[in-house]
Amino acid sequence: MRALVVERRRGAVGDTLVLVEHPPVVTVGVEGDDGGAAASGLPVVVVERGGHATYHGPGQLVGYPIVDLGPRGHDVRRFVRELEALLARAVAPYGVVAGHVKGQPGLWVDGRRKIASIGVAVDHWVTFHGFALNVATDLSAFERFRPCGLEGSVMTSLAREAGRPLAVEDVRPHVVAAWQELFGAVGPVPGALTASVAAAPRP
Repeated sequence: MRALVVERRRGAVGDTLVLVEHPPVVTVGVEGDDGGAAASGLPVVVVERGGHATYHGPGQLVGYPIVDLGPRGHDVRRFVRELEALLARAVAPYGVVAGHVKGQPGLWVDGRRKIASIGVAVDHWVTFHGFALNVATDLSAFERFRPCGLEGSVMTSLAREAGRPLAVEDVRPHVVAAWQELFGAVGPVPGALTASVAAAPRP
């Protein structure tokens, strides 16, 4: 991720989305947490992204968008809204309607159940970190601390909302398609693809 940020700043690559699944871990953003992450019994990693603590694990699709915000008006808030729109498009084929809740970055179903978390960082106007979409995530992990400073019970998954079994591999193509629709029009970078998707191997 960091190497891609450097390459994007140099103009050696275009805007790129890296899609991965992580082993079970709690990451803590720059806003910290209430100590619950350490008490969760899960591995804890402190990262540079915005936000509080959240869980990553199998059944969750994590996206790291490496995007130059220069052509997008240097607007971080707009970028976060665009990520929410991307995820909303990705879950729509499963009959799930989700959107933004004021003051709560991420993607919400009925304004009450959080299906995806968003936390970004920016280096010289190039973004990194990104989003975590709960596809078939073990939601009990969120009960072991306060994800994003909220009660763990607010977290939901696409499988739960759709009412049927799903796997990350099912949803990945919808995320890629939404990425290409929303980020494929960024100004071209000499010698690089305008927008690309890199899938890292599963752990």
